[in-house]
Amino acid sequence: MAIQIISISHKAAPLRIREKFAFTKEQQIELMKRLVEHPEVDEALILSTCNRTELYAYVDDPDNRREAFRTMEKELLTMAGARDEEDISDYILFFHGDKAIHHLFRVATGLDSMVVGEDQILGQVKTAHSMAIGAGTTGVYLNTFFRDAVTGAKKVKTATDLSKTSVSTATLAIKAAEDALGTLKGKKVMVIGATGKIGGVVLMNLVRVSGAEIYVTTRGNKVITLKHGEKNFTILEYEERYDHIDEMDVIISATSSPHYVLTCNKVKYSIKTDKPRVFVDLAVPMDIEKSIADLDQIHYYNIDDFERIAEKNNRKKQKEAELAEGILGDYELQFRKWMIFQKALPVMREEKQNFRKMVEFKGLDYALNQFYIWVRENNSPEDLEIFFRCIEH
Repeated sequence: MAIQIISISHKAAPLRIREKFAFTKEQQIELMKRLVEHPEVDEALILSTCNRTELYAYVDDPDNRREAFRTMEKELLTMAGARDEEDISDYILFFHGDKAIHHLFRVATGLDSMVVGEDQILGQVKTAHSMAIGAGTTGVYLNTFFRDAVTGAKKVKTATDLSKTSVSTATLAIKAAEDALGTLKGKKVMVIGATGKIGGVVLMNLVRVSGAEIYVTTRGNKVITLKHGEKNFTILEYEERYDHIDEMDVIISATSSPHYVLTCNKVKYSIKTDKPRVFVDLAVPMDIEKSIADLDQIHYYNIDDFERIAEKNNRKKQKEAELAEGILGDYELQFRKWMIFQKALPVMREEKQNFRKMVEFKGLDYALNQFYIWVRENNSPEDLEIFFRCIEH
């Protein structure tokens, strides 16, 4: 029995590869259901964020390990339409057993994120788990695995300063815009996709920037309200976004659209005023056509650019990351023990019944003596030393 993971993430895959695996919710559910239809995959879950797409599986029969990995890879690449992608295997990471367990605990805590310690990932892990439960593709193993990972991540959050400084791709996007223009005071900033998770975080951080004029696009008069009822921004119709490009100083886009929401030709046509502008694309797949960067006085950033910007933050958090690893080690160990006991429950129930019968007919001393003889005859000297060290306590 084992946990297995296939990962496409910022660790190994550039944005052009990751965006192929940016599945819709419907695609994610379909993929999970397809996986558990295979006899070698007992449980399945998918975690999809702007920087990673990961398949998690529980495989009960150890002899099915390799076949399960082949199935997971095949279904993942098929869904992404990437089976014929040249050298696609160079961008895929595989985790099995203890390494897989360690990986999720680090992911949930933000230790594996582009921005170490970022908060959004914990919510994304919980959302992925809830979606898999709703799809009926998880059971006792993945459910316990994800609950324990979330619990460990919450402990790290309260016991360390890893995520005390709120840094994320959203805050880095605002910092990049400030650095490019010198300040956002008196600048007009348009957010496309503020109703989504990342766009919502961008908007929440923008309203705290003193002097910035914030504009938010929406479709069909959808209401956008921040915590505490804040609404110090102007609503624009999404269909009219190009009409406002010229007056904007910063455009940040973070939608879940499968195609560009801003193309280079239309932006070029919309710009009449000669001034510096910042375009930030936080979407996967990309919202903004990259060739916009070639236009005069345009500063362009996408999700990959923030890996370089995040390095300074990550170095500062190294000590807290080490403390977090120590805390997670305890939670990982407890989960591994739980898995062993869970798998052994049928054997334990049968042996308890046998032991009761032996006690009933032969007495407790006889039953215990027979048990210790069985332990002696069926274990190596090293295992016996471990066993007796354990029962000493």
